[in-house]
Amino acid sequence: MTERQQADADQSRERAPRAKKKPSMAKVIRGAVQQFGELTGKQADGVSGVRREGDGWSLLVDVVELERIPSTTTVIATYRLDVTSDGELDGYERLRRYVRGSVDPS
Repeated sequence: MTERQQADADQSRERAPRAKKKPSMAKVIRGAVQQFGELTGKQADGVSGVRREGDGWSLLVDVVELERIPSTTTVIATYRLDVTSDGELDGYERLRRYVRGSVDPS
């Protein structure tokens, strides 16, 4: 490759727009849980589900709603968080409430 061809190739790479790197699943989860906590004042007890939803993400986050003694009677709520492809929280809703010691019927 001549120097001229190399210079043209370098200029082409410089002009080409770079694809925006999408955040990893772990980064999306950490960011969404943090934003949810800031908005609601509720801290996540765990993340029980994650999946891609269109261009974004859908998360299921478990939150302690009412702390009780013994802890098996603590009330937990599951929230669905809608997150954009950039990792920004776009919406949330509570799906269900249950007692920590309960098991879903099989």
